[in-house]
Amino acid sequence: MHGLIRLSRWLEIVCRVIAGVALIALLSVTIADVALRYLFRLSDGALDWSVVGSVELVSYLMLFSLLAAMAANVEKGQVVVEAFSHGLGDSLKARIAGVYLLGFVALGAVLCMGLWQSALSAAAHGEITQDLRLPMAPIYYVASGLCALLGVRCLLHAVLSGIFGHSVEPTHE
Repeated sequence: MHGLIRLSRWLEIVCRVIAGVALIALLSVTIADVALRYLFRLSDGALDWSVVGSVELVSYLMLFSLLAAMAANVEKGQVVVEAFSHGLGDSLKARIAGVYLLGFVALGAVLCMGLWQSALSAAAHGEITQDLRLPMAPIYYVASGLCALLGVRCLLHAVLSGIFGHSVEPTHE
């Protein structure tokens, strides 16, 4: 059981790093794009600099940051409705949470498989992004991997909560 907890914590750290890097890159692209547009306006069009494909970059970076953040926060991202569970014991609440997390395992698996199929199709047909002309297959592969991490972390916490009735405490508040 302690090995599963350590594995979950390690995957949480990996997901947090991915989400943080993607979010910082997203903010950097946005700030650079806004600053360059402002320079364009200040110079009355003399400085025609811009971030090429900024909308595309921001959308894919947002995808990565959201998927990684979801995977990093599975154990503390659930809303508990006390009206339904206030009379239940802590052990039963933990088991119900474990069953609930199995739904996210299924969601992560379906998204992972769908994105993996999209990556295979994009690689076979040479699909590229519209503005930057980057290959789409690696983007789909990364998104598929992040969905797999979501499913794995949910499965770990479902097993820990559902089978053992043990709730894994979050590392950060």
